[in-house]
Amino acid sequence: MNVAPESRSSGAQARLLSWLRSFRPAAHNASHRERLLGCVGALLGLLMTESVSHLALGESNPWFVAPMGASAVLLFAVPASPLAQPWSIIGGNFVSALIGIGCAHWLGHSGAVGAIAVALAIGVMFQLRCLHPPGGAVALTSVLGGPAIDAMGYNFALWPVAVNSACMLLTALAFNNLSRRRYPHRPPLPTAQPHGTTDRPPSERIGITHEDFDAVLKEHSEQLDVTVEDLEELVYAVERRAYRRHFGEIRCGDMMSRDLLTVTPKLPLGEAWELLVSHRIKALPVVEGGRRLVGILSLHDFLVSRATPSAAEGGQVDAHPQVVADLMSTHVVTVRPEQPIVDTVPLFSDAGLHHLPVVNGAQEVVGMLTQSDLVAALFRAGLEQAAPREPATRAG
Repeated sequence: MNVAPESRSSGAQARLLSWLRSFRPAAHNASHRERLLGCVGALLGLLMTESVSHLALGESNPWFVAPMGASAVLLFAVPASPLAQPWSIIGGNFVSALIGIGCAHWLGHSGAVGAIAVALAIGVMFQLRCLHPPGGAVALTSVLGGPAIDAMGYNFALWPVAVNSACMLLTALAFNNLSRRRYPHRPPLPTAQPHGTTDRPPSERIGITHEDFDAVLKEHSEQLDVTVEDLEELVYAVERRAYRRHFGEIRCGDMMSRDLLTVTPKLPLGEAWELLVSHRIKALPVVEGGRRLVGILSLHDFLVSRATPSAAEGGQVDAHPQVVADLMSTHVVTVRPEQPIVDTVPLFSDAGLHHLPVVNGAQEVVGMLTQSDLVAALFRAGLEQAAPREPATRAG
């Protein structure tokens, strides 16, 4: 089939316009708070690095290297980036300095040698898992920095490069954590199988899996400035949000049991056992001072007592528990009444929990959620979604 020249020209013009539009900068999703923290953090980081480096290195020239400005952008503006993590800044800058110094020593101080040094630094940083873009500038500075840097030899990698990097990192650790940022950025740990088996957690048996992410990223082949674990966390958060929008906002307070049996820490275990058996329940919230939650006592605590010396953590305990406080679990996972009930899915399915106390802002027990409540809520939501809607009645 012949294509008219006008059609070919129109198609080429459309592709050109599409390519040119790709140069338009994408909008940043950083909040105003994050932008301000990035600016203030970089200012403090560079001032601290300059001061400490000058104090440690005296009047040696140079005592402050320009690539630290690029490191500051990463550590304070995008601290969650894999390129901004502690090993990236320390290893990336130090290794790049060594490579640049070696290239200058053996090959000279030309621009071509600088290009070779940067290329080698990138390769080694990839291999050592410490890719840090300012490392390229460090390698180039090591080659073209002039007589002062050349005279320092390999000492340049130790100071000022390593000293500057360490000062910048220490400032980033303090500033980011005081600002309630997660730094170093730790990807969420994979969900452990609570039953000690090799089965996948229920939430990973269907839908998107870790292997799917790995396969797609390998097909993509380009280096992305995000970890697989962070991608998984984002995708699952999007799925939960879409689920809430699809099925509506059923909240924990809508489905929880409100008429609760509670016990106190000093109640004899025999009485607590009688409550569990007579009411055919599996757990009792343990409260003090009215309804303030201090623990939970379950059938599992009776059947597999954590009070035996062999199971106790960190030393001997009473091998013959007498009251609830001797046997209860003090680490209790709770939810709030206003939380969407879909938030409890990973807690019930993957973490293996069977019951979740619902507490208010004062940590007072106001209800209890069980796996049965979750199943009923999701089933009800599915029925409502699938139910045919009544057609609107036309007026007269």
